[in-house]
Amino acid sequence: MTTRPVLYLLPGLLCDAYTFEKQRVALSDEFDVRVLDFFGLDSMTAMAEKVLAHAPEKFSACGFSMGGRALLRIMALAPERVERVCLLDTAVTPAAPGEAEKRQTLVDLAYEKGMKALCDVWLPPMLNAAHRADPAIVGPLTDMVCRATPDIFAGQIRALLGRPDARPLLSGFRCPTLVAVGQQDEWSDVPSHEAFAAMIPGAKLEIIEDSGHFTPVEQPDVLTDALRRWMHW
Repeated sequence: MTTRPVLYLLPGLLCDAYTFEKQRVALSDEFDVRVLDFFGLDSMTAMAEKVLAHAPEKFSACGFSMGGRALLRIMALAPERVERVCLLDTAVTPAAPGEAEKRQTLVDLAYEKGMKALCDVWLPPMLNAAHRADPAIVGPLTDMVCRATPDIFAGQIRALLGRPDARPLLSGFRCPTLVAVGQQDEWSDVPSHEAFAAMIPGAKLEIIEDSGHFTPVEQPDVLTDALRRWMHW
């Protein structure tokens, strides 16, 4: 019996398995696709260790947004276990000046007015402007955010603010690496992805049209095709 390659899909801030549901279903014809969430964790190391404890000895992983940060931490702790890396709509730098204050404003909003109020402020800038009034996109994402709690959000924000600078790791990558980003991603933009992709030996950059930050939901089929090609490199 042949064992299928294992692919982990690692969601972002306030995200659960819904984020990657279409990719999970579509890619399961060829691969053992697994999705973890990072609810209840408040450090990148804890997120990385959750994946490593759950995963087999060898696996591939695609990390979206905060999940990409967790994947970078995995590459710091156990790079020999990772067969392929996909960094999706993410970044590699540490917290920027003023970032803590901006994020704390959102945490305070979640505690004071609830997750729906947070979502109404947080979600629209994450989407391509053409998708911000699309109920098929906004509705399920809003439901997803509301499945989280202010405590979950606060813990994940602590993890993001404590993230290390991952740039020193990139030149040491020795596995097939895909860097993908939505063309209209205003949160982690195309130029930043171009810059860090250039630091990774042999990395391929894919810019996905008509997508903001939530590429797995905004352009699910395009992303699925990109991931399938990457898994066959």
